[in-house]
Amino acid sequence: MSDNRLSIGKAAEVSGLNVETIRFYEKEGLVPEPVRTEGGHRLYSKDQVARLVFIRRSRNLGFSMAQVRQILSLVDREQISCDAVKSIADDHLEDIRARIADLRKMERTLNRLSQECSGEDIPDCPIIDALQPR
Repeated sequence: MSDNRLSIGKAAEVSGLNVETIRFYEKEGLVPEPVRTEGGHRLYSKDQVARLVFIRRSRNLGFSMAQVRQILSLVDREQISCDAVKSIADDHLEDIRARIADLRKMERTLNRLSQECSGEDIPDCPIIDALQPR
């Protein structure tokens, strides 16, 4: 590839994303539109691939698209502020902790219901009873 640019397939391989996801991020404006060959094939620069990796890592940590967009806007304006990024991360961490608390409640409830259930082949089931509206 010219100028060490990568095809979308190679960019997908290097970034750990699939081609459709890369196209989606491009459409959403998270990745600048790549240059194209005369035949219309996308060619990604090293910086664009690094950005794709950044987005993938952020998404793997559960950051929302809006949060990723916020962080990238700080990077793009070269106004990176640890304080601003920390604030976004702390808000996300708070959400994660709330979800974990909710999951623990679900676990306790399902565990209790499972223990109440005899597991026998009978029509009376405490799990069904608990799920049905009264």
